Amino acid sequence: MPFSKGKGKKMESFWAKSVKIALVVSAYWFVSISLVFLNKHLLNSKELKLDAPLFVTWYQCVVTVLCCGLLSLMTAILPSYVSFPPFKIDLKVAREVLPLSVVFICMISFNNLCLRNVGVAFYFVGRSLTTVFNVILTYFVLGQSTSWRAITCCAVIIGGFCLGVNQEGASGSLSVSGVMFGVLASLFVALNAIYTKKVLPAVDNNVWRLALYNNFNASFLFIPLMLLFGELPEVYYFPKLFDLQFWFFMNISGVFGFAIGYVTGLQIQVTSPLTHNISGTAKACAQTVLGCIYFQETKLFLWWLSNFVVLGGSFAYTLVRRAEMKESHRAEQKAESLASVDVENSGKGDIKS
Repeated sequence: MPFSKGKGKKMESFWAKSVKIALVVSAYWFVSISLVFLNKHLLNSKELKLDAPLFVTWYQCVVTVLCCGLLSLMTAILPSYVSFPPFKIDLKVAREVLPLSVVFICMISFNNLCLRNVGVAFYFVGRSLTTVFNVILTYFVLGQSTSWRAITCCAVIIGGFCLGVNQEGASGSLSVSGVMFGVLASLFVALNAIYTKKVLPAVDNNVWRLALYNNFNASFLFIPLMLLFGELPEVYYFPKLFDLQFWFFMNISGVFGFAIGYVTGLQIQVTSPLTHNISGTAKACAQTVLGCIYFQETKLFLWWLSNFVVLGGSFAYTLVRRAEMKESHRAEQKAESLASVDVENSGKGDIKS
């Protein structure tokens, strides 16, 4: 029965692919949500009381550089199983990546400062303006206009953000500094995306080489910042500086910080950029619910509504941008086909003459 055998083979392939996608999406959710909770513990737990967010962020960058070195070594030893760029630092390339690295350290610092000052449940809304800043910067920096549909989605996100801030204040847990750090984090996430496109050619369009140079530069750039903000004495006199449990959490958060880049790229690879955005939006919803459950927070209806407004606006923006990209692609294909027809007709006219 060759037909039934072939049919079974196709079904097996389909299920294998489905299981792979499910595992990758689960890994992305696990790493991303775990990283948020780990950072919250390190930045603002009652057990640690370590007031050194820049130090925590710096150490995560150092761990990322070490992970890159380890994977490069494993590639040299086991090339059939591991594939990673060589661990090589070119100072000329490091200088070219430096502007992006400055944006990068602002992005991760403001992210962690926002997380330190607000609850995990409010963290998503607190830094939800990235899409809005993407549209603004795309217009003012790249000179690209945005459709009214995309702008409407941004207006919905802003409305959800304002409602969320209002309801966080009504519940008595609003941190003004946390909200400001969240807005700045959103701005620098958008800037990071723009600068990444500009700098990628300097590292042969390899995102892992870019991650290596970014974190290498950040490992040095954070040192004067820690001195400036007086964090080194805070770390030196920290009572749990030699506590194994503290360093366990620090190392795990660093590894997860490196892993989030890998699982993000893997999720896009096995699904699509649109599915990745949808997965990220759903993950943010789950993260908010888990934050309320874990920290035993009770929120009012309007507070939950603000989250769903932001989620809905973000999801709608993703769909609008996808539709616009499809329309643009079809228009380009039509223009190319018309141009090829004109060339053919021109050639036939030349032959007749």
